[in-house]
Amino acid sequence: MKGFDEGQIDAKPRRRRARRLSEVFSRLSEDANGPISIGYIRDFLGNRSFAALLVLFGAINMIPLPPGASALFGAPLVIVAAQMVYGKKQAWLPKLIRERSLSADQFRRVMEWIIPRLQRLERLIRPRYWPFWRRQGDRVIGLLALIMAITITLPIPLGNWLPAVSTTLLGLALSERDGLLFAIGTFVGVAALALIVFVGAAAGLATQAVWGWIMH
Repeated sequence: MKGFDEGQIDAKPRRRRARRLSEVFSRLSEDANGPISIGYIRDFLGNRSFAALLVLFGAINMIPLPPGASALFGAPLVIVAAQMVYGKKQAWLPKLIRERSLSADQFRRVMEWIIPRLQRLERLIRPRYWPFWRRQGDRVIGLLALIMAITITLPIPLGNWLPAVSTTLLGLALSERDGLLFAIGTFVGVAALALIVFVGAAAGLATQAVWGWIMH
C-alpha cells in the first residue's frame, strides 16, 4: 500500500495522565521559598482547586491541632463546599482567608505529614464506577462536604476527625473519579454524623441527670 511503512504502528496517541494530588503538593512544597498563602495554593492548583482544597483542608483537620484551630481551618472548607453546591467553576475565598499564610518551613512540615499518607491512598484508587455526569459530581460531593465542614467547625471534642477523613476521601474521589472511594467517603461521613448525634444525646442525658440530682 502506498505510503505505508512496514513496521509502522497505527496507534492512537495515549492520553497523558493527570498528575496526582500528591505530586502537585510535592511540587508546591519543593517550590516554596517564602510565605505560602492560601490564595497562592488555590491559584497553583488551577482548575483542580475544588477537589484539591477539600483534600488539603480535610487532611489539615486530621492533624492534631490546638483547641479552636478546627474552626479556623474548617471555615475555608465551608466556603469551598458551598461554592461547589452552587456550581461555581473556580474556588473563591475572602481576602481574610486568602491572605493567611504559613512560612515555607511550616508548610513543608504540614506537607511532610500529608504527602506520604496521600501517596499510600493513591496506590489504591483509580477511575472506576463513577456514577455522575460531568459536573453533577461536584454538586453532590460539595453538599456532602458542606455538611462535614460545618460539623468540623463545631466545638465538639475529637468530633472533627471523622468528618475530616470523610472530606479528604470525597475530595480524592472527585479528583480521581473513583466511585468506590466516593461510597467509602460517604459511609465514613454518615458514621461520623451518627457518632456525633450519639455523643451529643449521651451528653444531654448526662447533663439532665446531673441537673436533676442537683435540684433534688
